[in-house]
Amino acid sequence: MTLRARLKRQWDRNAIVYIFLIPILIHFAIFQVYPFLLSFYLTFMDWKVIGEPEFVGLKHWEYFLSDKLAWKAIWNTVKFSVYYIVPTMAVGLILALIINSGVKMAGFFKGIFFLPVVTSFVIIAGIWGWLFRGTEEGMINYLIGLIGIEPQLFLSDSSQALPVLAALSVFKVAGSTMIYYFAGLQSIDKGLYEAAKMDGASTTKIFWKVTFPLLKPIHFYVAITTTIGSFQIFDSAYLLTGGGPNYATTTIVYYLYNQGFTSLNLSYAAVLSYVLFFIILMISLLQRRFLGKESNLY
Repeated sequence: MTLRARLKRQWDRNAIVYIFLIPILIHFAIFQVYPFLLSFYLTFMDWKVIGEPEFVGLKHWEYFLSDKLAWKAIWNTVKFSVYYIVPTMAVGLILALIINSGVKMAGFFKGIFFLPVVTSFVIIAGIWGWLFRGTEEGMINYLIGLIGIEPQLFLSDSSQALPVLAALSVFKVAGSTMIYYFAGLQSIDKGLYEAAKMDGASTTKIFWKVTFPLLKPIHFYVAITTTIGSFQIFDSAYLLTGGGPNYATTTIVYYLYNQGFTSLNLSYAAVLSYVLFFIILMISLLQRRFLGKESNLY
């Protein structure tokens, strides 16, 4: 059978499916593929929105290599990821274990834990800014003052601001992570727990030898999503610190935003977007290499 005949046969069998896919493919091409290719084209141009783009070759890529602020933004983003990824996974797992333990009013607690996820980030950021205000009027400073600790600057301190923003993100996202882990816990065969108990395994040993390994697919998924989210962090720095103090909370996306929409240097912003893309891609591939291996535990 010729290629043309095979294609015609496939079309005759699945014509209705292809017809329904056409609008989706058009949308994908216009709003995903075209912007992706256009932004890559802009990395070789010099465009300030007004006027025609001017071809400059690798000028913007070369500038990136020597841009100390860009590298500082990348390093800030890496540090933010360290502060954010593991705590988010740990808190989400702990909350899921609480809900899955059969605690009374589990539905109520599930709603409370999930509430920050559906609450406007602007509202949460406003509350966070009040809690961590770097004066004696701030709630956290008031509480630590009761036990004799001096007031902290928090968001105004270059060494404390980034961890405070990471804690805000953990608080905001842990509820959704909890749902993923809760679904994973529900899928584990209860007979495995009964067999482990019959063998005399303690609760701690059951968790590390049964529960934790069987949640490996969830670990992988959550690690990927939280990593991508951590490298795209923008809103907390924009709302609470403005990238300061002393660029301590200037992340790669915040720096990209400033270049593109404040300085109108769209070509260099496109370069930064591709740098971010390749960083996330490489980290995702590494996570898949070490966390995404198929398991025979199921």
